[in-house]
Amino acid sequence: MNRKPVRRVRLEIEYDGTPFSGWQVQRKRVSVQGLLEEAVASVAGGRVRLHGAGRTDAGVHALGQVAHFDTASALPAENIRRGANTRLPAEIVIVAAADVGPGFHARYAATGKLYRYLIHRRPAPSPFWRSRAWHYPSPLNVKRMTSAAAVLKGRRDFAAFTASGSSVRTTERTVRRIEIAEDGDLLVVAIEADGFLYKMARNIVGTLVAVGAGDIPLARLRKILASGDRREAGPTAPACGLYLAGVLYGEGRLKSSPLVGSAAPEDEAE
Repeated sequence: MNRKPVRRVRLEIEYDGTPFSGWQVQRKRVSVQGLLEEAVASVAGGRVRLHGAGRTDAGVHALGQVAHFDTASALPAENIRRGANTRLPAEIVIVAAADVGPGFHARYAATGKLYRYLIHRRPAPSPFWRSRAWHYPSPLNVKRMTSAAAVLKGRRDFAAFTASGSSVRTTERTVRRIEIAEDGDLLVVAIEADGFLYKMARNIVGTLVAVGAGDIPLARLRKILASGDRREAGPTAPACGLYLAGVLYGEGRLKSSPLVGSAAPEDEAE
């Protein structure tokens, strides 16, 4: 009996995470991964298992999620992309699809990730940003926040910035950059690292905001890092403001922008 050769397909995905339980398949809940697997399988034929670069939480969005799956289908990747998109809700879109080698793995081959966090600063909330940014009506000292961000850059133990429930071997990560930019009422925090612990990006943002609000003195930040105690750091920023903006494979760095949009490696971004 001749078996069809199996190939690997890489997907680039955008989604509004508001109505979903998160990326990962969960029993009796609607997940981004689950909906994508159903849509792709209906086009490619046969059961499909998607492997994502990051397991975003409920309410978290993606501008540059990457996933892969194996299939014996002979359909071109672009045909699978177009067909699957017709079967997905409007909140999920496969932006690109391409064949890749068997050695590619969306999660384990990643060498870096970029998250962006949006904070909407004005006294009154906005109906347009309510599920896509953290409404923060009080003043924030952006200069202090930028100074705090500099303390967190580099190879650090981020145990104080991870939530319980993680079983990682080490809590050390390298934060390559944290950029804070103002765009009208929006404050955009971009964080790039070689990897992120569970809720690390949201805990960093919550701590930066606490410094900007004057709730945590800037001088305490190094002590918080050294403590390894989650209770010492700031609050966890709401999920609605977080976006997985890009995933890096290989050398280089992700191009960062103060505006909302996907991120590509700098040598491929133009």
